[in-house]
Formats: sequence, C-alpha cells, structure tokens
Amino acid sequence: MRRALGTLLLIMLGLYGAACLALFLLQRSLIYYPPATAAYPAPSTSVLEVDGAAVKVSERPLAGERALIYLGGNAEDVTASLPLLDQAYPERALYLLHYRGYTGSSGSPSEKALVADALALFDRVAREHKDIVVLGRSLGTGVAVQLASQRPVSRLVLITPFVSLQDLAARQFPYFPVRWLLRDRYASNQYAPRVTAPTLILAARHDEIIPAQSAELLLSRFPKGVATMRVLEGVGHNSISDSADYIPALQWAR
Repeated sequence: MRRALGTLLLIMLGLYGAACLALFLLQRSLIYYPPATAAYPAPSTSVLEVDGAAVKVSERPLAGERALIYLGGNAEDVTASLPLLDQAYPERALYLLHYRGYTGSSGSPSEKALVADALALFDRVAREHKDIVVLGRSLGTGVAVQLASQRPVSRLVLITPFVSLQDLAARQFPYFPVRWLLRDRYASNQYAPRVTAPTLILAARHDEIIPAQSAELLLSRFPKGVATMRVLEGVGHNSISDSADYIPALQWAR
C-alpha cells in the first residue's frame, strides 16, 4: 500500500511539474491575442523600424504641438479605438501602436519588446510634437506606465489598469507558482512612483477581469497628488468604452 501511494504521489508530482512547464512555455500565448484583421481603416499608417521587427503605427495626422499615443489591450486591434479617440481628441494628432505580432507588425510580443517599441514611438513623435498624452488600455496600461516613467509625457490616462500582471495571474492560477514562472510581469506598481505627469485612472464599476482593488492599489503607488481615479458606472472591462461618460472622461487630457 505504501509503495502504491508513493507511486501515485510521484505521478501526481510529475503531472503538476508538466503543467508548470506547459504554463511556462505557453504563457505568452495566454497573454497576447493578436487580432486577425484591422477593425477600422486608419487615415494614415507608417512603419516604425525597431530592433528585430517592423511595427505598424495607425495615425490621424495633425500639425501642431499636441499629440496622443495609444497603447491597446492584449486582444485589441487598436484601430477599433480610432473613432472614439477622434471624437475625444480632435485637436491632437493620433498615433496608435500595433504591437509586435499584431495586425501589420512583424516580430513576437513580449514586455521588453512592447516597452522598447513604445519608447521608440514616443521619441519619433516628439520630433514633431512637444505636448504628448499617453493613453493605455488594459494590458497597454502596463506599457504606458513604464513609458511615462522614462519620458516627459504631458498627461497619462490609464483605462482599466492593474497593479501588476503577476498579481492577476496569481489570482487566475492560484495553485501554480506563477510569480516564479512569469516572464512578462508588467509591474506597474514598481514604475508608478517614478511618474510625474498628471495621471487619470479610469476604472469600470463592474470590471469582471481586473478586481477593483487592483486599480486602487495602483493609485496608491503614484506620488502624492499625481494621480486621480474615476469609476464609470454600469460597465465592465470590455464595455467601458460604451459608457456615455467615456469620451467626456477621456477629455480630461484634451
């Protein structure tokens, strides 16, 4: 009996180890969901040549000092946000980054690559525009906070943000050591203290993906007086942009 129990325990440990290995190897396919096609025709597009990839940027060009960089969610084709951004920011040039491996961009997505590409886009945009707002949504908030911690962003808007990806993963996979397995951590809580740009956190009251306390905890990590939070009623994580208050809220950074 003891030998049988020992054998069973070894089998269970083997299966658990195999599951951990699969989670480690496949984790980026669980984080990034590139859309198949563009959702909306952009007025203009350009290609950002970066290390190891050619990254597409959808644009609504506009002369002047004011611009906005948009960083989307993990399953989003960013052009889907063009109509709303066009309404919210009629006086800003718009630059929407298509992540590596997403529609029109080569390469493979990773935290290091996405942050590097966002920094490169900011540097290119800054050659023509001095006043740059950065807007991140969901996964894009993890990129946006890091960008704002390293560049002179004029204002930062974070839509349905999280304190860190490893915190979310630990909630979703409570029986696995995800804090050890995770390669892309998007630890916004570590970068928020370095942000000096006025910041708006826009949360959804019924967010079914990111717990409310995650956004509240992230808010507490910003320097005093830098960030404020607004919660939109009657909407969830993916439906927040359907709120009648969504565009007025975004215009805080107009």
